[in-house]
Amino acid sequence: MKGVVLGGTASGVGKTVATLAVLRALERAGYDPQPAKAGPDFIDPSHHEPVAGEPSRTLDPWLSGEAGVRRNYHRGDGDVCVVEGMMGLYDGSVASTAGVADVLDLPVVLVVDASAGMQSVGATALGFREYAGEASFDVDVVGVIAQRAHGGRHAEGIRDALPDGIAYLGRVPPDDDLAVPDRHLGLHMGEEATVDEDALDAAAEHVDAEQVVELAREPPRPGPGSERPATGKRVAVASDAAFCFAYPATRERLRERADVATFSPVAGDDLPECDGVYLPGGYPELHADALADSRALDTLAERAADGLPVLGECGGLMALAESLTTTDGETREMAGVLPADVRMRERYQALDHVKLRAGGDALTAGAGERLRGHEFHYSDTDVAGDARFAFDVERGTGIANERDGLTEHRTLGTYAHVHADSGAFDRFIDNL
Repeated sequence: MKGVVLGGTASGVGKTVATLAVLRALERAGYDPQPAKAGPDFIDPSHHEPVAGEPSRTLDPWLSGEAGVRRNYHRGDGDVCVVEGMMGLYDGSVASTAGVADVLDLPVVLVVDASAGMQSVGATALGFREYAGEASFDVDVVGVIAQRAHGGRHAEGIRDALPDGIAYLGRVPPDDDLAVPDRHLGLHMGEEATVDEDALDAAAEHVDAEQVVELAREPPRPGPGSERPATGKRVAVASDAAFCFAYPATRERLRERADVATFSPVAGDDLPECDGVYLPGGYPELHADALADSRALDTLAERAADGLPVLGECGGLMALAESLTTTDGETREMAGVLPADVRMRERYQALDHVKLRAGGDALTAGAGERLRGHEFHYSDTDVAGDARFAFDVERGTGIANERDGLTEHRTLGTYAHVHADSGAFDRFIDNL
């Protein structure tokens, strides 16, 4: 499967909308597009899937390693993969869009805000291409999509200003209907706020899909990954608006090794019969009332006390705590499995790639093993004085005092999200 990377000049330049326009243009040209996202984000990929009809692949060298990035790419299914970048092309402390493009040997299409520029778009593209030559990554900037650009003289001026070797691949016109509302943690999820279909169709008309395909390349294939046997165990996975942050590769790994039963604590489902429970991250703070009355969390609390293995990541940690206080000061009781009270804050409390080291055998890692993950949350926790933690934080913030992995019974709650390639979910399944 050939692919291209859409890298931005900076955060907020309109990469997500440009990616959606390219996906739609490819579909209308008769191709089967496969979306992907550079970096650890959950939200932007939720906008890809409704347009492309395929889950968006997560490509992050910190989370997965270089071989894992290639494996996750090639697990996609389509004619052309469109990889949306993170932040600006070269931005990122331990992972960047440029790094993903280098690992996959994919060409980069630069998304440039052209709302107040014309010849300057050419200078910007030239600067990003030449900087690539000085950077530690091998980055090939081959084209430009002009975001918020008008047609006529504006578009022609941008096209004429581009240096040789950088193609004009089209534009996304300024249109308020293409805006996606945001909130804490980023944009609204795709199922909550889809881009207007007519506006997206109109934007796609200005993208040269055939030239995108012509410039795309196929990445090298990785060696075979490690095979793990199916276990016959049953894992209950929370899946609703409160627990919506789970990587496709994680869901795939769980299904490969166990029978997966999904349930919705928000909708009033009870906890299915199972050998273990996974609560992904998400937005429990937006559904605190429903979770306070959740039959599933009541049953989970009883089963956890009896020794049922339970893994909660970020939002899952919050739901497993004693209580959750929202930004309006309202406190709701949660499952009460973990000895902590969680409070939402107006500003984010942590945002980084993280590295954890297990102090002893844990639900997701053996003693001394290290896990790489990602944390991004607006909450903090007040933990009990006798709280026990599974991990020391070697990079990142964690829950408290450079520790993460609050544990009680056989329940583990972390602020860190980890990828299936970390081995954490295999360890989880093996511990059921």
